[in-house]
Amino acid sequence: MPQTNQLNPHNWVMAYADYLYAFAIRRVNNEELAKDLVQETFLAALEKSKTFRGDSSERTWLTAILKNKVIDVYRKKSSGLRKEVAEATEEQQGFFEDDGHWRAEHRPLEFGLEHTDPLVNKELNSILQMCIKKMPALWMAVFTMKHIDDEETEFVCTELKVSPANFWVIMHRAKLNLRACLQKNWS
Repeated sequence: MPQTNQLNPHNWVMAYADYLYAFAIRRVNNEELAKDLVQETFLAALEKSKTFRGDSSERTWLTAILKNKVIDVYRKKSSGLRKEVAEATEEQQGFFEDDGHWRAEHRPLEFGLEHTDPLVNKELNSILQMCIKKMPALWMAVFTMKHIDDEETEFVCTELKVSPANFWVIMHRAKLNLRACLQKNWS
């Protein structure tokens, strides 16, 4: 069966580098690491070019390779940190009902984002990225995979080698951390 979508490696940097860099920087929050991941993606794609069947576009295929490289970074950063999240503290558990929703007295304050002003959204995104970057590596990896990459919980647990119970503890802690950081830095 002939390929329906041929690769053009000579065009990759010009056509996809900016997109792949933006994808990587949103997930690793480190400019140099994001650049390295894009370069590694291109090298891996060249090495795997014979396996490209043309079932997807070049961009989709390159993004999938980059996504796997980002997950590898998450794994490396999170190894050895799982012991820190064995149990949630009573104080943190007190923020949530048994069903996982915020208790009324601990609900986050309104941020006043009723309008879709692009400048306001850009500023909020900048503060959100700063807050995510301050999280411990494992929290950042779990939160990013779940809420930015929209991965299934089971996939996140498998890839990062955390139990479902630890996953939920991490998510609660990450949300509390983000809430506090956003309330402190967003006015």
